Amino acid sequence: MTHPYDRWFPDAALDGTYGYDLAALRAVEPIPAPEGFAERWRAWRADAARIDPEPALTPVGVQDGRRISILEHTGADGTRLRAWFAEPLDHPARIGLVHSHGYGGRRMPQFERVPVDAAAIFPVARGLGALNSGIGAPSVRDQHVITGIEDADRFALGLCARDLWLAADALQAVVGSLPLAYVGESFGGGVGALAVPWDDRYFAATLIVPSFGQYDLRLAVRCVGSGEAMRRHVLADPAARETLRWFDASTAMLHARVPVRVEAALWDANVPPPGQFAVANAVERSAGSLELAVLPAGHAEYPGRQDVIRAAEIAGLSHLTRARPRNG
Repeated sequence: MTHPYDRWFPDAALDGTYGYDLAALRAVEPIPAPEGFAERWRAWRADAARIDPEPALTPVGVQDGRRISILEHTGADGTRLRAWFAEPLDHPARIGLVHSHGYGGRRMPQFERVPVDAAAIFPVARGLGALNSGIGAPSVRDQHVITGIEDADRFALGLCARDLWLAADALQAVVGSLPLAYVGESFGGGVGALAVPWDDRYFAATLIVPSFGQYDLRLAVRCVGSGEAMRRHVLADPAARETLRWFDASTAMLHARVPVRVEAALWDANVPPPGQFAVANAVERSAGSLELAVLPAGHAEYPGRQDVIRAAEIAGLSHLTRARPRNG
């Protein structure tokens, strides 16, 4: 289907298709893993598994038939982080859901993609609002995305991915060892792609317009998202490209082992579509399985957007239902 992008986005700063049609996007190759990639991520996973999340719950009320609390837990480097936690009011949870967010942070829980029988943690990335502004990383997006980039062990994006393991630990410490699913959008899609392959508690994941995929292409083009700050930083300090080899979402998804739904956009000036589709194409080459949803555009308002989003939310819930273990 051809979309009238010139009419939809007449004031766009750049062409969000980047010259790719769907066929070209489906041909984008993920970045091959550098030597030691899997071993390094498994070592980080083992380190995280030795950390006690020390969860602390503070009830805050009821929303959409769920009991809501603030859940504080320890992060990958010992930083104490806060998340929202939600559990069903009237029946026991049968699965756990880790539900991350975009680079704007998260102001409150949202339940459009949460199954009714899920206990959910909504982790808020270190540094970001509303719960962790300035904690463990800068709150300003363009600073956050390059913080610690000189050292792979301290790079903020890597720490955010590793924090997700501790968020899942905190969730299970509260509700028990339920099977886990992951949902993340944009920033949350990218860090989720980095984290999920190394955590065998997950039975499925949904990555919505995921960031941090295919840095060879991502760093070669302008955008209006966090990638622009990263592109400029690497231009000024080419050595930083070596750190990014460990944090490519497309590389990580080559190691997927579960069903993954990727919702990737044909037009997106924030997260260039070739990077999004590289993540999807990596899943297709992995030991997992790909469910691909092609969106007209991402990170933008356009005619019919709410209908597209609602259809994607319903399909995402169906994906989790089909993938869940029989006893989940």
